[in-house]
Amino acid sequence: MRPTALTSSNGAQMLLATGVVLLMSLLSMAIFGVKVAGLTLPHEAASDDVIDTTGQVLEVVQPLSQARMDLWMDSGLAPMEAAQLGIDTVHDDLLHHGEIRGVEIKLTDIVLSEIDASTLQVVAELGVSDGEAMLTYDVAFTLNVQSS
Repeated sequence: MRPTALTSSNGAQMLLATGVVLLMSLLSMAIFGVKVAGLTLPHEAASDDVIDTTGQVLEVVQPLSQARMDLWMDSGLAPMEAAQLGIDTVHDDLLHHGEIRGVEIKLTDIVLSEIDASTLQVVAELGVSDGEAMLTYDVAFTLNVQSS
């Protein structure tokens, strides 16, 4: 049987397809190898965004909550309601501020309780995270009820 142009053309196409499949397999393995090799890189010590942000939030959360509570009380709300609304707006602002910086900031499990007629206590869990790290911190502070 003598080979025709059609049978040799099919053989060449099969050889080309096999070569393309082999090349794609090699590329896939190379990309996977590079990704796996990157997993062993050390953590970048210069990236302290979570720690820095946590410290900044801890500095401002009480005074900002106090100012918001005072503002709502001046508008005529009861102390507990004003404190709850103040803390909720602080949480929303921190969440939005974190989105802008690329860090997620959340206050969760917020518990507001009355210590006495002039003092409210806030207990919450602060969560700060970015793409590489997460830090949770228990927060507790007091808010003073101003006398009208």
